[in-house]
Amino acid sequence: MGWGFAKFCAGILGASVLAAPVCAQDEDTQLWVYAIATTDLAEQTRLTVDLTARWREQARGDEQQTARFTIMHQVAEAVRLGGGAGVFEAEGGRSELRPHQQMSIRAGRFSARTRVEQRFFDGADRMELRIRQLVRYAQPLNESWNLSVDGEYLGLAQTRNRNSGRARDQWRARVILSADVSERVSLGAGYLLIHTPRNGRADRLNHVPQLYLSSRF
Repeated sequence: MGWGFAKFCAGILGASVLAAPVCAQDEDTQLWVYAIATTDLAEQTRLTVDLTARWREQARGDEQQTARFTIMHQVAEAVRLGGGAGVFEAEGGRSELRPHQQMSIRAGRFSARTRVEQRFFDGADRMELRIRQLVRYAQPLNESWNLSVDGEYLGLAQTRNRNSGRARDQWRARVILSADVSERVSLGAGYLLIHTPRNGRADRLNHVPQLYLSSRF
């Protein structure tokens, strides 16, 4: 795979380990399952729809179902601009509406995505504004199998409640192994580590195994 790829993987995983406290006490395990469909609306315009089911502890917001769409238009050889929206429904009727705008850039096997999200929660004082920056490296292993590693920073520019204090940042690291089972369908499995620093308390760690079903039309 090359020494550069090995160093990149080591850097992502090493950053995750260093960011996590040695004796973190606030940890949990979740399971996220994705169904993703992608199709071309026009020659340079692509629609992606993703549905997820997230099994979480009640203390983490309980089980959640999501539906989101994103439309991206190619404006240059390696640049796409677009946006979309999503609906996030948790057990107990708690809901979130989440429009977003984003830009993606690709350079060989590396890609980067910048996303701005406006999050509207039931009962919140105001809209929450979040900025997400993701960097990914994708490595084909053979004709069918692919490996990707990504790291993402999530920063709150505005909290949902005026008296909530300092906005919390979040860091994510993920690895996904996928296989093409046909010309249009692929299956994948991954592991996501979510690290949320918290002043005065143990940092929060979420361990999230993930399953993927992706289709292209």
